Amino acid sequence: MKTMLITGVSSGLGRAFAVAALAVGHRVVGTVRKPRDATVFEEFTATDRGHAYVLDVTDDAAVFAAVADVEATVGPLDVVIANAGYGVEGVFEETSLSQWRAQFATNVFGVAATLQASLPFMRARGSGHLMAVTSMGGLMAVPGMSAYCASKFAVEGMLESLRKEVSTFGIRVTAIEPGSFRTDWAGRSMTRAGRTIADYDTVFDPIRAARLAASGNQLGDPEKAAQAVLKIVAMADPPAHLVLGSDALRLIGEARAAVDEDIRTWESLSRSADFDDGAQMTTG
Repeated sequence: MKTMLITGVSSGLGRAFAVAALAVGHRVVGTVRKPRDATVFEEFTATDRGHAYVLDVTDDAAVFAAVADVEATVGPLDVVIANAGYGVEGVFEETSLSQWRAQFATNVFGVAATLQASLPFMRARGSGHLMAVTSMGGLMAVPGMSAYCASKFAVEGMLESLRKEVSTFGIRVTAIEPGSFRTDWAGRSMTRAGRTIADYDTVFDPIRAARLAASGNQLGDPEKAAQAVLKIVAMADPPAHLVLGSDALRLIGEARAAVDEDIRTWESLSRSADFDDGAQMTTG
């Protein structure tokens, strides 16, 4: 049995991860933003292995206090999944800077606080598994999601650096990169910027309409995503990246191929920026 902290368990993938983990005997501490969601979580778990904490991940002090309390009262954390987050939909020019800041406060700094609060305990024990739910939007980008994709790209960079810093401490780091799943992400978990610039109607209106139409009919199954996560929780050497869903595999693959092609095409121009080692520097 492992003790797991999962943020954002009131719905979606966080809820699926918690349910699956409890079903196989793990102890789960789930965080929610509202007291009534905490009550619901503890009622549906129907086990003393499920613990709910009311927590706003944008409150740094509260995050550190909650993790310390879990360590002291529930038990040493083996696995942390920073899952809490939401999406801001809107073209770059129409998305306000306040919406950008709020997006990063939850999706980036909330993740950073959760992992940073947990890390000292794991480092002292010489073991642990830190995870964060990024997105296929952390390795590729689509029109109309600039704030969201930027926040997920930021988390990818955070985890990549963190992984290299803690690998010698017995701590593993995994980025979970889901595609489209049948959750409330495109519904109540989505903040939509207002439409004010007609020039973007042609490119963006069909995208917003398609996303709304697809909500509830996405390809990904949250329960199967949870089973995949449990498989890597049990591994001694888990992957650095866990892409979830065939749509994510396809879209990430296409995006990475496009970047590789751009690098190959402009390789000579890239190399032209180096100092010429054969040049002689003179002073006069």
